[in-house]
Amino acid sequence: MECNIEWNGPEGMLFVATTGSGHTVAMDGAPEGGGNNLAPRPMEMMLVSAGGCSAYDIVLILKRGRHQVTRCQVTVQGERAETDPKIFTKIHFVFTVTGKNLPEKAVERAVSLSHEKYCSAVAMLEKSATITHAYVIAEA
Repeated sequence: MECNIEWNGPEGMLFVATTGSGHTVAMDGAPEGGGNNLAPRPMEMMLVSAGGCSAYDIVLILKRGRHQVTRCQVTVQGERAETDPKIFTKIHFVFTVTGKNLPEKAVERAVSLSHEKYCSAVAMLEKSATITHAYVIAEA
């Protein structure tokens, strides 16, 4: 796996990343850090990556269990250290899983399996941050 990230200088702090799969993502900084607020911050992208990785797992696990999942939404909140490097120290995920007659045990199992076994992003972040999660089941 490889990505290429290029500064879009000479003004500001806009970076454009191209992934090995051929997709592009922009990242920028806050104005107080020299950016122009044109795109998400790199650290926000880390939370997005962890949320996307875990939600992907949850949907896949539920589908493989032949459950009628129709939507999966996740809110990820991260707290960072006060001093450099300002790593994440706490990350909390709240999943809202929507479907028809979704058994609570199946959703709970999918969330747990994602966080304890499958999600690579969560596994890396839990080396420095306390990871917690909750879930809500909504009927479609």
